[in-house]
Amino acid sequence: MTITPPATSVFETLESEVRSYCRGWPAVFDRAQGSRVFNEDGHEYLDFFSGAGALNYGHNNPVLKRALLDYLERDGITHSLDMSTTAKRAFLERFQDVVLRPRGMDHKVMFPGPTGTNAVEAALKLARKVKGRESVVSFTNAFHGMSLGALAVTGNSMKRAGAGVPLVHGTPMPFDNYLDGRVPDFLWFERLLEDQGSGLNQPAAVIVETIQGEGGINVARPEWLRGLADLCRRRDMLLIVDDIQMGCGRTGPFFSFEEAGIVPDIVTLSKSIGGYGMPMSLTLFRPELDIWEPGEHNGTFRGHNPAFVTATAALDTYWADGASMEKQTLKRGEQAEAVLREICAEHPRSGARYRGRGLVWGLEFTDPGRASRVCARAFELGLLLETSGPRGEVVKLLPALTITPEELDEGLRTLARSVRETA
Repeated sequence: MTITPPATSVFETLESEVRSYCRGWPAVFDRAQGSRVFNEDGHEYLDFFSGAGALNYGHNNPVLKRALLDYLERDGITHSLDMSTTAKRAFLERFQDVVLRPRGMDHKVMFPGPTGTNAVEAALKLARKVKGRESVVSFTNAFHGMSLGALAVTGNSMKRAGAGVPLVHGTPMPFDNYLDGRVPDFLWFERLLEDQGSGLNQPAAVIVETIQGEGGINVARPEWLRGLADLCRRRDMLLIVDDIQMGCGRTGPFFSFEEAGIVPDIVTLSKSIGGYGMPMSLTLFRPELDIWEPGEHNGTFRGHNPAFVTATAALDTYWADGASMEKQTLKRGEQAEAVLREICAEHPRSGARYRGRGLVWGLEFTDPGRASRVCARAFELGLLLETSGPRGEVVKLLPALTITPEELDEGLRTLARSVRETA
């Protein structure tokens, strides 16, 4: 398939240079359904991007769309700040019944604003308020958002540089296997906490992704996460799990930390929690941490009722029966892993390696430019992929959880062809 880039248009003449995804995908997109996206000329693309993880249930999911249209057609409340609405009540009740109670979680639910970085900012602010301390520990190659507090616990140097001011009160520590297994887990971290001469202020909290998406699909082992949770308990630090991209079933279970058998003090959710790709985020925390004063942390768009409607429909459709979505995702993950294993075996000289879990996978190359070339060729062949990692060295796969086995196979075959044709 030959793709003709669109002529210079209002996007180039009026929109800021900050735009990014459109540079790798030079098309004007018009409509989408399930795992398929179409540009304005009718060319079809298979989507292995899923709105950076915001579309776990696919584009224009018909069940969620019907719930949304019914709500809008009856003039349901759209904007409400944090007022009580029937849509919010329905979501909270279903979230409690379907997600929290079955997992033994009694966490309070906060709506901090519509984006993931809003949820992270609320988590950091609350942790500091509870503990009365400023420092928060994060990890190498972490990504937690683009506002100043979230950037302070983000590792990427390019993103941090955009802040324009010092990013303070955040201290990075090595993520799992950052030192290639040569140093015991948390040896450095715990030594700094013990040593009064280390210069590390006692942290209020530790924030971690169980799988670092933007950082290169770096997967933390369950035992490493359990060790971290234990360290936080022993050293009086709150554990914050950023589940913004990896939650809502991306790794199999609803929460990505379930496999490790831990329950964080604070959890952030966004992206697919709204179900339909509409802005929504949650900050969850243990009840004893709920020391907010009314209005102490607020925002105009923290009560997005259409997202409550589609989020509730997603819980009812995909999570109410407990395990079917998790089993399907893990089965699709096995399908993806088998092909990635074959790709790596076919290209040993490229240093190709793969890693992931559920339906998030990364294909890493020694030459960081190779990943970009693979994604560019995949786009020409009708497949949407993005890169991740500190040097853009990883091809990142985020297909919808609702993708069919046939669609997944089609995309994986296109990926394999793209790797061969960029050797």
